[in-house]
Amino acid sequence: MFRFADPYYLLLLLVLPLMIWWYWRGRSSATGKIIYSDIKLLKQVKPSLKQRLRPALFVLRLIAVTLIILALARPQSSHKEEEITTEGIDIVLTMDVSTSMLAEDFRPKNRIEAAKMVAKEFIEGRKNDRIGLVVFAGESFTQCPLTLDYGVLYHILDNMKVADQEWDGTAIGMGLATAINRLKDSKAKSKVIILLTDGRNNRGQIDPITAARMAKAMGIRVYTIGTGTRGTAMYPIDDPLWGRRYVPMRVDIDEDLLKEVAAITGGKYFRATDTEKLREIYKEIGEMEKTKIEVKEYTRYEEFFVYFLTFGLLLLVLELVLGNTYFKKIP
Repeated sequence: MFRFADPYYLLLLLVLPLMIWWYWRGRSSATGKIIYSDIKLLKQVKPSLKQRLRPALFVLRLIAVTLIILALARPQSSHKEEEITTEGIDIVLTMDVSTSMLAEDFRPKNRIEAAKMVAKEFIEGRKNDRIGLVVFAGESFTQCPLTLDYGVLYHILDNMKVADQEWDGTAIGMGLATAINRLKDSKAKSKVIILLTDGRNNRGQIDPITAARMAKAMGIRVYTIGTGTRGTAMYPIDDPLWGRRYVPMRVDIDEDLLKEVAAITGGKYFRATDTEKLREIYKEIGEMEKTKIEVKEYTRYEEFFVYFLTFGLLLLVLELVLGNTYFKKIP
């Protein structure tokens, strides 16, 4: 942006038309000093280059005065700068990857694919937040520590699969404890765990309530999500003789436990019965856990009057020098 700090000096520009009028008035009223009886021959003489260029002295003076007036008005260029202070949130997505997550009551394919898709959408909506990923079935594992590199998270989610049969199960307490361990050294003012499961705690050495109390002691808020339709859901079974077939599986989510875990830590329990409801839940959690951003705006001004004044004075000096040397006129 460009501005004049003292714009009232620009009123002096009204002097320029007066200067032009005075100059042309002087030229038109000029009379000869020597009287001749006949000047026809003199009129046939063409003006020299010096004579044709002499009005340039007045142009130099006009430009010089203009630049000096502009310098008095103090031209400035302004640059706006922003200082952004962010207070990010540390979030650990804790996802159930037991084989029951293959139940096909969610679109586009099954629970695990829907959970991965919605989790990626949730990550896309975050800025300046460190996000980690923990998965659990019969045991729990850290898939990705807290990071700002969301591309890594997308890649891990894309390749995430349900657990093998040997470590199948639902160790909610262990999954929660592993997520707490990822957040124990966090310096963030807000620490959050989003725990998603479709079953009951049936494995692991740590009870979910004990893990929830640990989270509370460390200032970690836990949001729990029960995932699965109500009633039964179709579950795929690969039969060595008949190939893949589907059997109805009863949806059994320990909602009372998940509500208690969330309540202990100051979080909230949600029930997702389809993909769209799951998407709404993540959106609601995202609204509740907003990153704090403070923006301070500064404006810096750079003075240009020195350049205008310098060129103006140089043009005045040039006019004086040329007027008393090359363009000097003898009356």
